[in-house]
Formats: sequence, structure tokens, C-alpha cells
Amino acid sequence: MKMLFIKASKVLLITVLFSSCVAKKYLTAANDNIQRLQNDSSMMAKRIGQLNTDIANLNGDVAKLTSTRNDLQKQLTNLQGQLSGTRQQLQGTKAELEGTKDAAGRTIASQQQRLEQLQALINQQKAATEALKKKISDALVDFTANDLSVTTKNGKVYVSLSEELLFPSGSAAVNAKGKTALQQLATVLNNNKDINVDIEGHTDSIPIKGRYADNWELSVARSTSIVRILTENYKVSADRVTASGRSKYDPVDTNITSQGRAHNRRTEIILEPKLDELMKLIQDGNASL
Repeated sequence: MKMLFIKASKVLLITVLFSSCVAKKYLTAANDNIQRLQNDSSMMAKRIGQLNTDIANLNGDVAKLTSTRNDLQKQLTNLQGQLSGTRQQLQGTKAELEGTKDAAGRTIASQQQRLEQLQALINQQKAATEALKKKISDALVDFTANDLSVTTKNGKVYVSLSEELLFPSGSAAVNAKGKTALQQLATVLNNNKDINVDIEGHTDSIPIKGRYADNWELSVARSTSIVRILTENYKVSADRVTASGRSKYDPVDTNITSQGRAHNRRTEIILEPKLDELMKLIQDGNASL
């Protein structure tokens, strides 16, 4: 019996000791688990804090991006408004350019027409000048090249009469042969009343002595004498005729030789078809510019 009790006591002791060891083991494990959970909780709290910080930063970034988006939207709206205004301006400018183009086209067409008219009148004046030259040459066919010449220059007919044909030396009195030439010339002028007549007296460079003070006075006196003969003797209309003297200042040859001086002593009768229609066209064109 005693032995049984001892055995039972041993078993009980062993059981208690075993149970105590097992409980201690589970307690240690539980403590370790609690420590681990506490550590995890601490790390999780830190992580949550970091995430909250990140969320706050992200919210700040979102706010900035939202503000930037709003600003960009405003800029886009402004640019769209400017673009619309620019389109309208371009449409207006296009319309103006088209109007200007049309006006320029009309102006060019008008100018082209005026140029054609002008060219036609110039050709008409040229033909009239050539026809006048032929009439004068035919009327004065009895005179030699030493007496006179008939040429055209700048749309005018120049009848150059020598001093020998018209005047004694140093005189402004027209001789008989000169009057015959003037009479034949006057016949052409009276048959062509749309001709203006300029008469220019010319001398050489040798100073004159005698009745006239100088070559200026002689050249003017000679041109005036011819005007009087044409208008008084041969009835050329006086409002068509102009007299002037050029003295020695418009020579056609040298004044060094006697032959050159003889060429310079001359009277030029310059005949110009009236350019009224031509000048009116030019003035009208200038007024429209």
C-alpha cells in the first residue's frame, strides 16, 4: 500500500512538474507572441503615420494639380477667345484685301485704258508731226539746203532759216527772198490752224556793232520782224505765235570758223501740233492718282 502511494505520488509529482513545464512554455510563447504583436503594432502605427503623411502630401499635390488645371483651363479659355477674335480679324482683313484687290484691279484696268489712249494720242501726234513736216518741205521745195532745213525733234517740226535767206548782216529787216519763204510757210499754217508757232532768233558769238545794243537785242528784233510779217502780211493768227531771242547761247555749230558762225546765225520757226487733248488726258490721269 505504501509502495502504491509512493508510486502514485511520484506520478502526481511528475504530472505536476510536466504540467508546470508545459504551462511555462506556453506562457513564454504567449509573451513572445505578445511582444511580437506589440512590435508589429508599433511598426504598423509608424507605417500608418507614414501613410497619413504620404496621403497629406498627395492631397497637397492634388490641390496643386487642381489649381494648375484650373489655371490652364482659364488660359485655354482666354486663348480660345483670342483665337476667335483673331479669326474674326483675319476674316475682316481678308475681306478688306479682297476689296483692295478688286479696287486695284479696277485701277489697273483704268490705267491700262488711259495708257492705251495716251499711246494712241502720241501716235496720232507723231503722225500729225510727220504729215506737217512733209507739207512744209513740199511748200519750201524751191529753196536749197543752204537756205533752210526742215527737221523733226521731240514731236515738233523745226524750220531753220539761214541769215542769208532772211536778213542783211546786222539787220532785222526781212529781204524779198525771205518774205517769199515766209509766205509759202504761212499758207501751210493757215491751212493747219491747230499748229502753235514759236519763232526763235539766234546769232553767232561775235559782238554786234551798230544799231542794236548786243546780240540779244538783234535776235529778239529778228524774231519779232518775222512775227509781224506772218501775222500782218499773211494773216497767221497772232494768238498762235510766240517770238523770242536766244542770242549766241544755243549754237548748232562751232563759233570758231566762219562756216560754223554762219550756221549759228539763223531763225528757227518751231511748229508744234496742239496737244490739248493729250495734256487733258495726262492731267486727268494725274488727278485720279
